[in-house]
Amino acid sequence: MSLRKAIDQKGFDWITFAIYLSLVVIGTMSLYSVLYDKDNPYSFLSSNTEIGRYVIFVILSLSAFLIVYLIEWKFWYTFSYPVYLLGILLLIGVLIFGSDIKGSRSWFYFFGFSFQPSEFAKFGTALAISSYLAHYKNNLKNLKNITTAFLIILIPMLLILLQPDAGSALTFLSLLILFYRAGFNPLFYIITGILTATFITTLVYSPYLVSIAALILSFGIILLFYFKNKYWYLIYIIFIGPGIYLFTRNFHIYVISVMFLILVTASILHWLKNRENTIYLIPFTVLFIISLSFLTNYSFNNILKPHQQERINVWLNPEKCDPRGSLYNVLQSKTAIGSGGLTGKGFLKGAMTHLNFVPEQTTDFIFSSIGEEQGFIGIMSIIVLFFLLITRILIIAERGKTKFITYYGYALAGYIFIHFFMNVGMNMGLVPVVGIPLPFISKGGTSLLVFSIMMAVLLKMDAERNVR
Repeated sequence: MSLRKAIDQKGFDWITFAIYLSLVVIGTMSLYSVLYDKDNPYSFLSSNTEIGRYVIFVILSLSAFLIVYLIEWKFWYTFSYPVYLLGILLLIGVLIFGSDIKGSRSWFYFFGFSFQPSEFAKFGTALAISSYLAHYKNNLKNLKNITTAFLIILIPMLLILLQPDAGSALTFLSLLILFYRAGFNPLFYIITGILTATFITTLVYSPYLVSIAALILSFGIILLFYFKNKYWYLIYIIFIGPGIYLFTRNFHIYVISVMFLILVTASILHWLKNRENTIYLIPFTVLFIISLSFLTNYSFNNILKPHQQERINVWLNPEKCDPRGSLYNVLQSKTAIGSGGLTGKGFLKGAMTHLNFVPEQTTDFIFSSIGEEQGFIGIMSIIVLFFLLITRILIIAERGKTKFITYYGYALAGYIFIHFFMNVGMNMGLVPVVGIPLPFISKGGTSLLVFSIMMAVLLKMDAERNVR
């Protein structure tokens, strides 16, 4: 059956495909601008140039999309574990035979092109974990099943960390979104959120502030649990709000802190609704948080090496960093984005972009180049497109006719979300710089190829929903 006939007969999702294709085109144009050579404006036609090799990968990715779309979706369900195993073997192989670039052994090189196995491993892991959770006997309320599900994710993560490539390994944690959809205990996410907040707050302020905040939070939860009255909620917010503001003297931190405390409080109260006996665990939880806070403070000051401390300070305490050293990348990125204004300087007219003020601007900091040349309107367009793409993927996932399709959709949405969130956050100094590309836009042929394949698999699954 021809591709055109397959599309016409089986309800191809043109909206999702159009969003995907728009991002690919924007990414290609952005990279052309970053790599633009005024002495050779047609460099994209030569395989000897960076942009030329990327264009070849764009053509390969679109071709792969079309070919994969012709394959029945059940093929991926049947061979999900073999594809996963192939990804694991490639990760092991790259540790032995891969090329060492900047201290990381993450790529195979052949005929002038590179291939990054960690990208393919994302696809295999998404298939394997979706297949495993879709089995009628497997659920995330059984300890054995939980352990197996985590192992499916942790094995590729550990192999990638050995390369070492912490950024790529981090993206596998997005599959926890899929776990939540599959029925994993919400308490895990509440605890993870509290521990993350403990870690960050300790590094920004001190373990003493964390101890005070934990005591206030626990007192508020106990108070609201036993006195179920809306006025107690109001009193809680009135007392806690000014306290945070007076301590920080920062309105933004005040707003974020109050919202976070209200969210955590509401989440815990909801979880305690039918578990009255567990209220007695709160004092022990507070002691654990306080202990973790002081342990975090000690580890940061006495165990971490100076360059590791510097990376964390770039994120949480930039005023302590050298603007010409560790802080340079983020400062240049933010400056480039800010210089674009509302409408930007125009295509091929970004001074900071073409004078190479921003390092790694074809990969990690491509977003800053778009901000300089296309301005606020340009970067908001990128954000809206990613928001629409993730939304469409989730819609496809929810209307999938099998659990495998639903879970695969959530896995793909999670991957795209964490890449998008981390990359944009890095460019704006909101998250640590860990080296995560922007899907469909950053230079990375393997990433574009694999994400195109994953999109094709999902759209094929969706097209089959009306087939009896």
